[in-house]
Amino acid sequence: MVEAKAMWTDNQRFLGQASSNHGVVVDGASKTGSSPMELVLIALCGCTGYDVVSILGKKREPFTNLEVRAEADRATTPPTVFTEIRLVYRIGGNVSHKAVEDAVRLSEEKYCSVAAMLQKSAKISYLIEYI
Repeated sequence: MVEAKAMWTDNQRFLGQASSNHGVVVDGASKTGSSPMELVLIALCGCTGYDVVSILGKKREPFTNLEVRAEADRATTPPTVFTEIRLVYRIGGNVSHKAVEDAVRLSEEKYCSVAAMLQKSAKISYLIEYI
């Protein structure tokens, strides 16, 4: 079981903590910490990034770096959920393009639990950039 809590500190700021005991500042006004919706995008990038790194590692692909970026559009009326998310994977190293494409596809379609949840309300697309 995973647990999480958010403790109000002041204004619209909370200190979030989950089962891992790591703290994160959440600020609804986005002045001193990430907003809750920004954290959702960070979670998506981290989740799919972890999958891609894991898959490429198992395939012994010699990547040297990976950055996953997300841009999202939100609904215009409450609740302002994400309606479209665009992911950009920037990968470096002498990697097989097919291996990277397969890893990204497997993450998006099978392994990334954050993507699976977000796909209920948002169309997720991706682009791969080789550097």
